[in-house]
Amino acid sequence: MKTASHERLLIIDFGSQVTQLIARRLRELNVYCEIHPFNAVDAAFLNEFDPKAIILSGGPASVTQENAPRPPAEIFQMGLPILGVCYGQQVMMDMLGGKVERGHGTAEFGRAYVTKSDDLDLTTAWYSDGPEQVWMSHGDHVSEIAPGFKVYGTSPNAPFAITADIDRKFYAVQFHPEVHHTPRGKEFYAAFVEAAGFSGDWTMGAYREQAIAAIRKQVGDKRVICALSGGVDSSVAAVLIHEAIGDQLTCVFVDHGLMRLNEAEEVVSMFKDNYNLPLIHAQEQERFLSALDGVSDPETKRKIIGGLFIEVFEHYANQIGGADFLAQGTLYPDVIESVSFSGGPSVTIKSHHNVGGLPERMNMQLVEPLRELFKDEVRALGVELGLPASFIGRHPFPGPGLAIRCPGEITREKLEILRKADAVYIDQIRKHGLYDEIWQAFVAILPVRTVGVMGDGRTYDFACALRAVTSVDGMTADYYPFTHEFLGETATRIINEIQGINRVTYDITSKPPGTIEWE
Repeated sequence: MKTASHERLLIIDFGSQVTQLIARRLRELNVYCEIHPFNAVDAAFLNEFDPKAIILSGGPASVTQENAPRPPAEIFQMGLPILGVCYGQQVMMDMLGGKVERGHGTAEFGRAYVTKSDDLDLTTAWYSDGPEQVWMSHGDHVSEIAPGFKVYGTSPNAPFAITADIDRKFYAVQFHPEVHHTPRGKEFYAAFVEAAGFSGDWTMGAYREQAIAAIRKQVGDKRVICALSGGVDSSVAAVLIHEAIGDQLTCVFVDHGLMRLNEAEEVVSMFKDNYNLPLIHAQEQERFLSALDGVSDPETKRKIIGGLFIEVFEHYANQIGGADFLAQGTLYPDVIESVSFSGGPSVTIKSHHNVGGLPERMNMQLVEPLRELFKDEVRALGVELGLPASFIGRHPFPGPGLAIRCPGEITREKLEILRKADAVYIDQIRKHGLYDEIWQAFVAILPVRTVGVMGDGRTYDFACALRAVTSVDGMTADYYPFTHEFLGETATRIINEIQGINRVTYDITSKPPGTIEWE
């Protein structure tokens, strides 16, 4: 969906691990932006995208190397405000007549402090008392600034920490304002977008109107089926599309036998009680569980589940007389992660939870009205659409469901034990008033049995792992710091109430290096 009605900022990506954080900072300032890899940006793209300003991200490359990544030279002739960050500063200096060198004792990693050397519109409100804390991560350094530029801030190992050509509104910094360890980074970006003349027109109300218009234009008078899971993404997508095209939309909730305790009934009643939209409750438990019987490889599980989802959607699309479109709740992080910085094949960590590509035989197009939004923006859109808090506040739940919370072979017995244990865990979290503090929480049943003692007798039952994380958008996450009292109380309840589990552990792995889910 092209958002031409909004002021647009272009982030040209050179492969930094934190480029997405730039976008998050800007979206928080009500500025619409998109991330695009440097090798996808050319004169034709710039003309179509029509940015009001450009940010050049950091990256792992060195401008001193042959064929180093570069933005198109045209950006410096467009009369636009430009901000270069870390590698972005270095490539800007190199292309505009400055000089960048490697090493020589001026590499800088971690916390540093920038001291003001002159007044600059971007830093007037940014500096507090004395030097400002920032986060550095650079091996190369600018040794000579480009003509027209002046130094406005220095750090012990970065004599050109902040530089600018005020007349052309070109700004360049060696540090990363987007990361948490630059505490006043948001204020820095706020100053840049103010200098660039942004009015802050990126609001959920405006997006809602634009998205509805775009859906109507794409769909016309054709039919759409929506893959509804009951999670916040698919719920918001369904309500938004229904507002746009009414009864042309049919939602299909697939009960694949991998749902949490009573979840199928809760999702169906949730929609029937709150929205008058066509909803098919596809009870396909036997189809999925039979296909998964004895399967242990996580990628094989995903492929089986994904393929069966397509079969089910195809069946119900035909049942309603044919549908030309399949809607799903794809988000912007999904889009970003699918783009390879280098243009080559990306490493696959695990198959995406969404439906993914469609087989040609379905002859359907995708409707993805949330693909420009981060998770917290989807929740904000849900509020704008008037969804109940129970919709908006639900923890994420993956498309493959409990299949990926059951490492190793899937059996009906293990799924039943897992459902009950998960229900106790979530009940504990709610009773302690912690549900809204946690991004996602669940139980995984482990593919091992352990010896235990109950009632002076020996047990040989499953072990389970509790998982709870805090996050903003799911791209990174940290474990939730439960008290030992909470964990002890929860473990006691699970072992006492759930037959089949005699040992409980708590997973304290962050993401990275782990993932949120176990498979």
